[in-house]
Amino acid sequence: MSRQESVRARKLVRKRNAVAAGDRPKLTRLYKAVLAKVPLPLRGLRSRLVVAFVLVAAASALSTGAVAFREARTGVLQQSQDSVIRQFRTSVDAVVAGVPPTPSQSDLQKAVNQVLHTSQSPGRQVLATHGSLRASAPSADFDKISPELRRSVDTKRAAVFQRVNADGHPYLVVGMPITYTDGQGTRARLSGTVMYLVVPQNTEQAYVEAMVSAIEHATLVALGLAVVLALLAARGVLRPVRALRRATRRMAEGHLDVRLAVDGSDELADLSQSFNHMATALEHSVAELRRLEAQARRFVSDVSHELRTPLAAMSAVTDVLDENAPDLNRDTGEALRLISEGTNRLSGLVNDLMEISRFDAGAAELSLDDVDLAECAQRTLAARGWQGQVETRLPPPGVLRAPVDPRRLDVVMANLVGNALRHGAPPVRLAMDVREERQDVAWAVIEVTDNGPGIAEEAMPHIFERFYKASTTRTRSESSGLGLAITAENVHLHGGRISAANLPGGGAVFTVELPLHRDIAAVEDSVGGAW
Repeated sequence: MSRQESVRARKLVRKRNAVAAGDRPKLTRLYKAVLAKVPLPLRGLRSRLVVAFVLVAAASALSTGAVAFREARTGVLQQSQDSVIRQFRTSVDAVVAGVPPTPSQSDLQKAVNQVLHTSQSPGRQVLATHGSLRASAPSADFDKISPELRRSVDTKRAAVFQRVNADGHPYLVVGMPITYTDGQGTRARLSGTVMYLVVPQNTEQAYVEAMVSAIEHATLVALGLAVVLALLAARGVLRPVRALRRATRRMAEGHLDVRLAVDGSDELADLSQSFNHMATALEHSVAELRRLEAQARRFVSDVSHELRTPLAAMSAVTDVLDENAPDLNRDTGEALRLISEGTNRLSGLVNDLMEISRFDAGAAELSLDDVDLAECAQRTLAARGWQGQVETRLPPPGVLRAPVDPRRLDVVMANLVGNALRHGAPPVRLAMDVREERQDVAWAVIEVTDNGPGIAEEAMPHIFERFYKASTTRTRSESSGLGLAITAENVHLHGGRISAANLPGGGAVFTVELPLHRDIAAVEDSVGGAW
């Protein structure tokens, strides 16, 4: 490689590095865009480690191979070039004495033959020019001599070379001017005669191709080793990560005693140690919360049990006094009325607390029976004297039946209707319907609506919480705030769903859905035909 070619190659490398530095943000965005399109299973840590190792190995192998290839190619070509020029110069020096300053065609041909005879390599061509004279051996192939090489030889006193490709084969073309010195022997002068040597470089090209093949094989071996190392590294990294994932899943399932084995002192070991500390603290905190919750439940249950006996006695006394209330004076009767109302409220609160404590303790059980939901609703309204206050839209008797606990269903409907009567405005409506979800699964839908002011948006998420009262939008209530909470617990105990919402035209609607695991087609036909 000539000096000009070396300078040009260095400039090209610097330009390429500058362009690469400017394109780094674009490459980053491109990497993110490509990563977003990669399927989720290929975005895992194992895949990313393998890809990273392969890319690093490929870049290292290719860069090392490129450097080795460049140096080896330069060495092979330089050695071949130096050997050819040295041998050509020796051959020209041997015959230059017999070439006159102004040679004839025969003189040029004789010099060409002598130079070719001294060359021991096959395939070489020797050409000579002097002005318009041309001589060559073994063939007159002057096409491989470029105009640039001719001009360079005409102006220089040293050998000039150039590599060319002709018909898909590489050639080294060397031009060497013949010079002679003046009488003092101090200055070399051009004689006008130039000798050219065309040497095929198929052997050197074969060496270069062999190096490319060797580099390709070495790159494939490096990529294979990179994949193996990446899998080993991923296995070592993913083992504690997978253990952490299993531990977190078990902790999410409620197993707070899970711990990780800590091996080593790297970042993953620190992470495992931190997880163990967190799990220990969480276990202690949850245990303390459970202890306090159990104490609170036991306290409520004990207090409720302790209050039932005196409340029963107080209720019996107030019942006797209520019978004699007409015979008492006005002040005494008013006082008796207040005592009776307070006793009834306290008795209801104790009963609600007892019910809640049974739900919290997991002691609430269903006594299922296949009942007629419409008939159950009618009994609920009749038992409380609400027939004239509630509009009903119910299926005919015997049409809509479901396996429910009659007592708990009575509590659900009584609480919802009573809540609508106390806090809403007439008309209050009770409706039943069937909603099919799949071919063999449907829901019995119970809706209670009123025409009141509705439920405030801020109260909507808390409407089924215990002791919650939406006092900002409802009139003042003397209830305990446990009715809707008990209703929701009873519905969930049946495997159903309950929700509250506001109607577009005003008023609130409470919807209860109870599962019907049976063929509903006949029920829907009967209900639709009867309504």
